Formats: sequence, structure tokens, C-alpha cells
Amino acid sequence: MMKSPTPEDAQIIMRLYDLRREAEMRKARHWFARFWPLASQDVAQVLDALNPQENAWFRQVTGYWEMAASFVLRGVLNEELFFDSGGEMWFVLAKIYPFLKEIREKTQLPTYLSRIEQLATRTEEGRARLEIMLKRAERQRTGAASEPRS
Repeated sequence: MMKSPTPEDAQIIMRLYDLRREAEMRKARHWFARFWPLASQDVAQVLDALNPQENAWFRQVTGYWEMAASFVLRGVLNEELFFDSGGEMWFVLAKIYPFLKEIREKTQLPTYLSRIEQLATRTEEGRARLEIMLKRAERQRTGAASEPRS
């Protein structure tokens, strides 16, 4: 049985929220919200630091959510309270999820984003949320595919 949320859990949630509002993190999140990879190569280009700023922003966003997911998975933060506090982690995963296996193989990082994936998929609620986000991401990706690429 899951432990009940505590005031400490609420403090961690608020601190995570504050970190998302930090100036550079806002820039990173803004960039990530507009990043619509159409294939694993699009993610690989960012990871290969062809554009160092995009690489930094990508790592900042994904690293943040890996850290937050690890808090829940290790029992530091109440899972239900974390789920109640937003869906951005599922949004981040949904953008990359269709390519995640291939990205792991290409980068030779078999556990890349595994904490986010594990947390997002380990409950029925999490899987349902991911499915919704995957559908939304696919609609966005389809729109992005019809725009001219630079």
C-alpha cells in the first residue's frame, strides 16, 4: 500500500515547481515544447550537440524529469501527489517514446530515460495518461511533418 502524502511531499512538489520556473529552465521548456522529432535521427542530432544550446536544453528538460521520476520510484515523493501535480513528464516522454528503443540502441545507453518510462507506465493511470499524450503528440508530429523543414 502506498504511503499517504506528507507535508514534506508537498514541499518537494512546490520545490520542483519552483525549479521549472527558473529562467534557463523556462527557455529549455519553451524550446522543448516546440521540438517535434519526426524520427530518431532528429533526437540523435540534438544529442550529438550539432546545436550546443538545443543539446543543453534537451538534457536539462529530460534530466529534470528523470530526477523527479527517481524521487517517486525511490519512495522519496508520493506517487499520487506527483501524478496530481501535472502531466508535463508524460508530454516529454510522448515526444520521444516512439523512438526511444532506437535512441537507446544508437547511443548505447540501454537505460536512457528509463526512470521516466518506468514511472509513466507502471500503473494503469500512468499508461492511460501516456496513451493520451502519445495521441496528442502524433497529431502535432503530423502537423510538423507537413511544414517545411529548415
